Amino acid sequence: MPADTLPVSTDIVLFSIRDERLEVLLVREDAGQPWALPGGRAGREEDLDASALRHLAARTGVRGVWLEQLYTFGRPDRDPAQRVIAVAYYALVPIGQLEVGPADQNRDWFPVRALPRLALDHAAIVARALDRLVAKLDYSTIALQFMPARFTLSALQAVYETILGEALDKRNFRKRVLALACIEDTGELSREGHHRPARLYRVARPGTVEFIK
Repeated sequence: MPADTLPVSTDIVLFSIRDERLEVLLVREDAGQPWALPGGRAGREEDLDASALRHLAARTGVRGVWLEQLYTFGRPDRDPAQRVIAVAYYALVPIGQLEVGPADQNRDWFPVRALPRLALDHAAIVARALDRLVAKLDYSTIALQFMPARFTLSALQAVYETILGEALDKRNFRKRVLALACIEDTGELSREGHHRPARLYRVARPGTVEFIK
């Protein structure tokens, strides 16, 4: 690589809803090292999206999730070891799809609003990704990327409330979501405990984030 060529990394903020909290998956090389976002250097001939997906799979085992490019972080001193340009992405994992067991000492979920010490400028990257996610709730169907194959409207509302950090009016929420035609009634009911059975829905167009007019 020529001496005047700047290396580029792809770093991924991986969000999911766990224990009714918005969390992010972090990795580290060894115990005692700061936690970091999964990612790594892009190859000279490698597409950036392909690099992000490759590193995400290698570091977390996650494949086939929704992913979007977020922002480019290029402050000269962001990495004290070497000048590196970071192209950040964020990805969303459906509820319950990826679990990290107690044996995974160097890979774990953390509440996005209570993160441990992070390497480099990764705290700023997470903050930027959270801002993007919150903003897109208002004008897109991005929250559906968190949902499992079958879900209730109450479960979907809980995802919105978890991300926003505030309660929503039940009637207005349901009216708005159903009017978008982005989910379909499965014709099935969810029966949990002594609660009244609730209708189960599915995403009408899986893997797609649509913009709301």
